[in-house]
Amino acid sequence: MAFATVWNYCVPLTIITVACLVRTARCQAVQAENVTVLEGGTAEISCRLQNYDGSIVVIQNPRRQTLFFNGTRALKDDRFQMVLFSTRLVRITLTNVSVLDEGGYFCQLYTDATHHQVATLSVSVPPETPTVEVKQEGVEGGEVKLACMSPRSKPAATLRWIRNGREIAGVESQQVDGKTFSVSNTIRLPVERKDNGAALSCEAFHPALGGQKRIRHYRLDVNFAPTVRIAPPSGILREGDSLSLTCSVSGNPLPKNIQWSKINESLPERAEISGPTFQISRLSQSHNGTYLCQAQNNYGRAADHYTLLVYDNVSLTTTVPPTPTTQPITSHPTTQPSTSHPTTQPSTSHPATLTLLTPIFAPKPSEPGAVVETHSAVPYAVIGGVLALLVFTVICVLIVTIWCSVRQKGSYLTHEASGLDEHGEVQEAFLNGNDASQGKKEYLL
Repeated sequence: MAFATVWNYCVPLTIITVACLVRTARCQAVQAENVTVLEGGTAEISCRLQNYDGSIVVIQNPRRQTLFFNGTRALKDDRFQMVLFSTRLVRITLTNVSVLDEGGYFCQLYTDATHHQVATLSVSVPPETPTVEVKQEGVEGGEVKLACMSPRSKPAATLRWIRNGREIAGVESQQVDGKTFSVSNTIRLPVERKDNGAALSCEAFHPALGGQKRIRHYRLDVNFAPTVRIAPPSGILREGDSLSLTCSVSGNPLPKNIQWSKINESLPERAEISGPTFQISRLSQSHNGTYLCQAQNNYGRAADHYTLLVYDNVSLTTTVPPTPTTQPITSHPTTQPSTSHPTTQPSTSHPATLTLLTPIFAPKPSEPGAVVETHSAVPYAVIGGVLALLVFTVICVLIVTIWCSVRQKGSYLTHEASGLDEHGEVQEAFLNGNDASQGKKEYLL
C-alpha cells in the first residue's frame, strides 16, 4: 500500500521535472561574449543564436536603449554599426570607445518567452607619460620635494622613482575620478650644490602597456648663492697699456646684474663696462687701486677683487769711458829761431771722451728676472751731430798738421845752405893763417 502511494506520487513528479529540463535546454537560444578594449579603440559585441527560427532579435546598450531591431538601426549613433546578422551570429561594432560606453550590452531573443544574455564591455585607460611637480624647491643644504603624477588611468597605474638605476622609495596615493584613477608618488631628497642638474626619472607601469613603461626624465634644480672670480691679466702693466678683466659668475639662479666698482674711489672716466667685462685703455698710475666685481641672487651675494699696479716707463743714461784704441790727436807744431840745427817739438795729444745714451733694461724689484724697457733721453739726431762735429775737427787738425810739416821742411833746407857758406869761410881763413886775435868763431854744422 505504501509502495503504491510512493509510486503514484514520484512518477508524475519525475516526468514533470524531465520535461522542464528539456524545455529549459531548448529555450537557451542566445549567448553573449564579454569584451575588453582600450579607450579610443573599437569594440566588437557578438550575440550567438541557437535554434533561431526567425524570431525578433533586439540589442540594447547599458542604459537599455535599443540600438538595433532585427538588424535595423534604432538609435542615431554613428559609432555603432551592424556588421553581421545571420541565423547563428549577430555582431555590431562600436568605434572610438570611451569609459562612458562601459557596461552590459543586452542580446534579446523574443519567442514564446523573452530570452536575453548580457555582453559586458570593459574599457582600459593606459596612463599618459607622467608629469613631475615640484612641491618644495631645493635649496643648498635643504631638501627638495617632488611628486610624480599620472592623472588618469584605469585600472590605477603604478609609479616609481629611479636615480642612477636604483629605485627611490616614495609615498604613493590614489584618487578616484569617476571611472578612472589619479595616482601620485612623492619623494623627499636632501640636496647640495653638486646635486644641481642630477638626473632622475619617473616610470609608469600599466597592464594595458603590455610590459612597456612610460618614462618622464627630470633634472634636479638646486638653488644656491653665486660665486665670483676675476681672471687676472698676465704680465706687467705699464703706462699706456690696456687693461681687460673678465668676471666669471656662477649661481642658481644665475645673477642678471654684475656690478664693478673701485674701493674708496670712483671708477676712471675711461673705464668701459660690458656685462662681465671691464676695460681701461691707456693706463696711467692714477688708475692704481683695487677693483671689485659683485653679483647677487635671491640666495646670497659674492664678490672678488683685483689690485691694479701700473709701472711707469723708466729712462736711464750711461757714460762710456774711452777705449784703449787710437783716438784722434790734435798737434800744435812750433818753429824755433834759426840755429845750426832745426828742432821740432813733440806733438801733444788729448784723449776724447765719448758719451753714449743707451736703453737700459731694469728688472722689476718685486719680480726677479722681469724686464722693463727704458728709452734714451737724448734724440739720435743730437748724437749724429756730435759725431759729425768730431769728424770735421779731426779733418781740420790733419790739414793744419800737413801744412805745418811742409813749412818746417823748407826752413830746414835754408839753414842747411847757410851752414855750407860759413864752412867755406872757415876753410879759407885757416888756409890764409888768420890770427887768433881776430876772434874765435864757432859754427854749428
